[in-house]
Amino acid sequence: MSGDNKTYRPDALTTNRIMLWLAATLSVVMMAPVAWLIGLSIKNNQELMLGTESVFRMPYTIGNYLNILHTSQVFGWLLNSFVVACGQTLGVLVLSSLAGYAFARLQFPFRRTLFIIVLFGLAVPEQAVIIARHQMFNWFGLHNSYLGLILPGLSSAFGVFLMTQFFRAIPKEIDEAALLDNASQFRIFWKVMLPLTLPAQATLGIFTFLHGWNDYWWPLISATKKEMFTLTIGIASSQTNFAQSEGLGFLAAQAVFASLPVLIVYLLFQRHIVTAVSGGAVK
Repeated sequence: MSGDNKTYRPDALTTNRIMLWLAATLSVVMMAPVAWLIGLSIKNNQELMLGTESVFRMPYTIGNYLNILHTSQVFGWLLNSFVVACGQTLGVLVLSSLAGYAFARLQFPFRRTLFIIVLFGLAVPEQAVIIARHQMFNWFGLHNSYLGLILPGLSSAFGVFLMTQFFRAIPKEIDEAALLDNASQFRIFWKVMLPLTLPAQATLGIFTFLHGWNDYWWPLISATKKEMFTLTIGIASSQTNFAQSEGLGFLAAQAVFASLPVLIVYLLFQRHIVTAVSGGAVK
């Protein structure tokens, strides 16, 4: 009787297999739209106009990608997105690092109050300030310019919070030792503290770059001239009557081409993301 009442408990091998199958299933579900997009990008546009189910059968072609090199404006949009994303990334890293060091290491009046105000920025959605921002940029004539596209992305409450927490995790004995050697505050920040935060900076830089690269809301409002379109706005504008003009396959090829820089950036810096998430700032 006692043997019949035993509760079945899966061993570690069975649990690992279940988790492996679950991870594989989720990966397939997540990759299905990507595979569909790539399949569309290598199909002839005339076949796709008759039915998108032709993506599952031969023949395939790279003609859509070759057309990007000759007839598409995607390179201009690509340059705009690159300038905007890199400008926002550089600005956020500089400002967030300086602010994070000040909040974590320096003593000044209303430090806690100012930090709380910065944290409130995490709760305020961008849509809540879009009208006021649009009017301000219109007064200063910043629309349809790189500066107008870059500036809104520099106010990163998340970046300030991340860098503040990372600086706080560094033992104070490190900068105290530097003070004994008569190092200035800026020299301590630049030579001692900043190199220790490279994992956090890499993580923040990637998140900022991805946000700037994929941003659709603000460029849609600020960039009204076609030569100032970013990649997201340019591709969206080409979707109007695409089946009669450029074709679904050509549009899919543009989307794949636009995703490559983001993939490259992530592959180059993924090691730093893992280090930052695991909390490996200081050995």
